[in-house]
Amino acid sequence: MTEAADRVYQDGERRVSSGQAWRDYCSILDIAGTLIDTIEAPLDDLDRAEWYRFLTRLMRNGAERFMENSEPERPRLRVTPWRQGINFQSPDQDHLLCEFIDGTHDYVIEGSLGTIPYFVIASWSAPMPVDAGSSDWADNGVEGLAEFNPAALRTTGFLQSNMLRTDEAGKFEIIVSRNNPGEGLNWLPIEADCAGLLVRNVYHDRAETVPPQFDIRRADGSAPRPINLSDVSLNLARAGQTVLAYAHMVCHWWQETLAASENRIVFDDEVYLSNGGVADRYHGFGRWSCPQDRALVIEFTPGTCEYWIFQLCNIWQENLDNYEDGNGYTQNKISTKLPDGTIRVIIAHEDPGVQGNYISPFGHKQGGMSLRLIKPQAPAPEVVLYDVALEELKENGLDALKTLKPVTSGVAQS
Repeated sequence: MTEAADRVYQDGERRVSSGQAWRDYCSILDIAGTLIDTIEAPLDDLDRAEWYRFLTRLMRNGAERFMENSEPERPRLRVTPWRQGINFQSPDQDHLLCEFIDGTHDYVIEGSLGTIPYFVIASWSAPMPVDAGSSDWADNGVEGLAEFNPAALRTTGFLQSNMLRTDEAGKFEIIVSRNNPGEGLNWLPIEADCAGLLVRNVYHDRAETVPPQFDIRRADGSAPRPINLSDVSLNLARAGQTVLAYAHMVCHWWQETLAASENRIVFDDEVYLSNGGVADRYHGFGRWSCPQDRALVIEFTPGTCEYWIFQLCNIWQENLDNYEDGNGYTQNKISTKLPDGTIRVIIAHEDPGVQGNYISPFGHKQGGMSLRLIKPQAPAPEVVLYDVALEELKENGLDALKTLKPVTSGVAQS
C-alpha cells in the first residue's frame, strides 16, 4: 500500500470509528429530501407521497449496490432491488449490476444464453473518487455532484447477446479488461475509471423464458476477505451520494431537460446517453399532462425492431403502481395495432371506449413518459399527440380528433 493509499485507509477508519461517516451519510439524505422544494410546478398529494417513497427506494438501492455488492475481491452481478425503477425503467427489462472500485482488475464472466430474446452487457464510468471515504461530502451539497456523482454514468463498452461467441449449448465466456485479450474471444472493454457493469435483460414473455445466467470472478483469483472500516466509509459515501444524485437528477430533468417537451416525446441521443444509455436503441422522453376532464391520444409507427415499449411514469421517472396490474404501459407483444401498423395509445382517467391501447394514469395528473425501441431497423418514429376533452371523445369517438391540431414530435433538432 502506498503512503497516499494508507492515509486514505486510515482516514476512512477514523471517520467510521468516530461516527462521522454515518453522520455525513445522514446529512446527505437530509439534503436530498429538501430537493422537492426546487420544483416550481404545482405538486399534489400523490406527487409528494411518491417523492418520499422514491427517496426510500434510492436509499435501498444505494445500500444494495455499495454496502452489499461492491466487495473488490468478490464481484457479483445482482438484480436491482424490487420496485427500484430509475429513469423510466421497462417492466420487461431486468437490470443486473456489478460494482467496481475502479478499472484496475481484469474479470471473467461465464454464463449461458438461456432462451431470452435479447440482452446487452455494458461497462460504464462515473465521477466516483476512490478516496471518497476519507472526506465529508454532505457539506458540498448539490455542488459536490460535479466531482462525485454516481448517477452521471457514461457507457464505455457493450456486448449484445447476438454478438457473443458461444458453444453448442449456448454457454459463453467474456473477458472484461482494459487490454484486448486477442482474436476469437468475447471481450468487454473497460477503462481505468470503470465503475462497474450493467446487464439489461429484455423479456417478451417472462413465463415462457429461461433467463440467462452470469457468474463473474476476478481473473487473478482473489480470495474474499472480511469487511473493514475503510470499506464502510467509502460505501456509505457512495450510497449517500447515490440518493442525492438521483434525487437531483429527476428534479433537474423535470425542471430543465423535459421543460420543452410538454405532451410530446423527443428522441435525443445526447440526453439518453448522458445517463448510462447504450447505443442499441432509441429512447425518447417527454412530459405528459392530463387533467381529470381531458384525454391524450398518441399515435406512432414503431417499424421493425427487437422490442418497443411506451410507458407512463410519475414526475420522479418511476413506473406507476398499476404496472403490477398490466396497465400503465404497452409494448410490442401485447399492444393492439391498427391495420397499417400504427400504435394508438389513449391516456385518460377513465376508458373512453375508442379503438387503441388504453392506459390509466392511476390518479396522476402529470408525469414523464417514454418510448423505447431496441435494435431498430429504421429511424426513430414521428409521434403524434392529440389533447382532447374526455367527454367529447366518449361521445364522438375518434371523430373528436378531426378538428384538432395535433402536436408532432420526433428526433431532436440540432
